[in-house]
Amino acid sequence: MASAAARLLLAVVVAAAFLRPAAAEIKQESFKDDSRDVILFEKFGFSPRGSVSISLTGASASSKLAKPDPTQLGFFILSDQSLFEAIYQQPPPTEQNPNPDPNTGCVLSSPYVIPLFNFADLDASGNYKHTFPISHPDEYTLFFANCAPQTSVTMGVRTDMYNTNLDGTKDYLSVGQAPVPTIYAFFAFGYVVFLAVWLYVTLYHNRLSAHRIHHLMSCLLLARMLYCISAAEDQHYIRIAGTSHGWDVMFYLFQLVKGVILFAVIALIGTGWSFLKPFLQDKEKKVLMIVIPLQVAANIAAAVVGETGPFLQEWVTWNQIFLFVDVACCCAVLFPVVWSMRSLRESSKTDGKAARTLAKLTLFRQFYVVVIGYLYFTRIIVYALKTITNYKFRWVSVAAEEVATMAFYIFMFYMFKPAERNQYFALDDEEEEAAELALREEEFEL
Repeated sequence: MASAAARLLLAVVVAAAFLRPAAAEIKQESFKDDSRDVILFEKFGFSPRGSVSISLTGASASSKLAKPDPTQLGFFILSDQSLFEAIYQQPPPTEQNPNPDPNTGCVLSSPYVIPLFNFADLDASGNYKHTFPISHPDEYTLFFANCAPQTSVTMGVRTDMYNTNLDGTKDYLSVGQAPVPTIYAFFAFGYVVFLAVWLYVTLYHNRLSAHRIHHLMSCLLLARMLYCISAAEDQHYIRIAGTSHGWDVMFYLFQLVKGVILFAVIALIGTGWSFLKPFLQDKEKKVLMIVIPLQVAANIAAAVVGETGPFLQEWVTWNQIFLFVDVACCCAVLFPVVWSMRSLRESSKTDGKAARTLAKLTLFRQFYVVVIGYLYFTRIIVYALKTITNYKFRWVSVAAEEVATMAFYIFMFYMFKPAERNQYFALDDEEEEAAELALREEEFEL
């Protein structure tokens, strides 16, 4: 049977499932009459020269029962490996307690956690400030535990997690996040080149063949480029100062813009708008009316999650909102592509231009498969990389997402580029006959 401390940590695991290893810039938060058993703060990868600094102001505890024991209220850090050991292993016997009871105990007294301090260390005003060096480099999560029954806590907390460079300066980026600013800067430059080439193709070389959708795609590249620039600056200033100096506002703004435009472009390409037909049907308009507000909601949730942290009481709820609306957007943008393929199959029976119909159908099939692959990779594979990769290589998930996004953009922009004679639509008589046969076989299979 699990001990009381283990049951408490098990509850932490459920919440920590949403906790992504992140840049641990300086965090400051106030709590008033908070009765939670455990509060998560930040997860951070420490080097051999790492430290965690905690400052408490106005800390106090009140209980409906007897005066709470201050030693039952305190901060500790815990690695992921020790977390699972604490849950699944019984506390080892000691000289003072050769037969430990598995049903009692506070997490602060667990042999698997690294206690930092408790409320017994506070001064008369309820203040405390201390910096704790990390003796063993690893990835740790900072927690506050409240083991006193029916006790509420009020306090102001400031946390600084950082690694010290050889020159004595502080690096507020986790070990695994160190290359992230460079990665974003590299892809920002890549999108500058991409946008220049695309503008040459659409506005100069093939301007007569360009449609409105192609200009919207130009806006998408611009938004993605500005997103990477703001992300690089945001991470850079967090590294050197612990705060983003306002770049987080630009980061979330361009994250919103590029997300809305991306899903709008996918939906509009899926309907064949502009380059195949100049109008949208009512059901296609409804998809856009659903996707765009959902993207706005998803980005608001992402901003709340990114700018606060797991110590927010509604943090898990905001994570759930973010996941739900993101999945809903991914599903919604696939409907227009499916509708276009179905419409092409039906029109092939009466159109009389089987080759062109088959070419369009092939094009939309490829686009459908690639969109599914891109969404699956960036929503599942990237998240898995963030979760299972060693903390020293957490930057790999960022690089993988950016590589996948660049590859997806290159595919989408190449397949739907403006061209005077599109390879899919310029077909001869022999290809026309072969296409008619292929469509008949496909209709028979369906």
